[in-house]
Amino acid sequence: MIMSKTDRCLNVMRIIAVILISVMCLTPFYVLLVLALNSPQRIFYEGNMFIPDFCFGNFSDAWNESRIGQAMINSAAITAGTLVLTIILGGLAGYAISRKRTKYNSFVFALMLSCMMIPGIINTVPLYTLMRKIHAVNTLTGMILVCSTLAMPSAVFIYTTFITAIPKELDEAAVLDGCTGFSVFWKIIFPVIKPATASFVILNGFGIWNNYSQSVFFLQSRAKQNIPQALSIFFQQFGGADWNLMAATATIAIVPVMVIFLVFQKQFINGLSNGAVKG
Repeated sequence: MIMSKTDRCLNVMRIIAVILISVMCLTPFYVLLVLALNSPQRIFYEGNMFIPDFCFGNFSDAWNESRIGQAMINSAAITAGTLVLTIILGGLAGYAISRKRTKYNSFVFALMLSCMMIPGIINTVPLYTLMRKIHAVNTLTGMILVCSTLAMPSAVFIYTTFITAIPKELDEAAVLDGCTGFSVFWKIIFPVIKPATASFVILNGFGIWNNYSQSVFFLQSRAKQNIPQALSIFFQQFGGADWNLMAATATIAIVPVMVIFLVFQKQFINGLSNGAVKG
C-alpha cells in the first residue's frame, strides 16, 4: 500500500511528538542520575552538566546513611499486606453486592462510593484515636489496616462493577456441579476477574507504596518508617548540602518501582485496557 504525502507527513509528526514526549519524561530521571553520580566536590552547573563524574560510591554512602534498605522492606510489607487484605475482602464484598441486590447491600455500596469522595487525610484524627485504643500505632500491622481502610471503597467499587458484567448463569452452572457460594467465587469468579485485580493494583499499589500523609502519623519510630518518610528525614538532615547523596538515595528508592513495572508492564497495560472496556 502506497502512502500519500499527507500520511507520510502525519507519521513523521507522530514520531517527532513521541520523541519529544519521551525526552520530556526522561529528562528529570537523567538529571537525577547525573546528580547521583557526581562527586561531592562538584557543583552541578560546573563543567559539562550532562556528563557525570561516575562516582558510584555515592550509592553505598546513601544506602548506609539513609537506612533506605529497612524503609524498602517496610514499604514492601505494608503494600503487600494491604493489597492482599483488600483484594480478598473487597472481592468478597463486591461479589455479595453484585449477586444479592438487597436494600442493605445497595446502601453499603452507596456508602462505599461516598467514602471515595472524602480525602483520606480527613479521617486521620479519628483513625489515630482508634489505632491508639487497639495499640496499633507505630506498627506495620496497624499501617496495613489504615491503608486497607482507605483503599477498601475503591476495591469494592472495582470488583462490584466487574462482577456485575459476568452472567449469573456461570454461578448457577457451578452450583449444579456441587460448588458452594464461597467456592463459586474463588474457583470460578475470581480467576475471571483478573483484570479487576490488575486495575486495583495499578490504581492503588503505587499510592500505598508512596503513602506519606498517614505514615507520618502512624509510623513514628525510625525502624518502622517507609520510603517517603526515610527520604524526608534524610533530605532534612542534609538540607541541600549534599545533592549527590540525596539524589543517590532518591534513585535507590525508585529502583524497586521501576523493576516491578518493567517486569509486569504487560499485565499493567492489559489491566488498564480491560478496565477501560469494562468501565
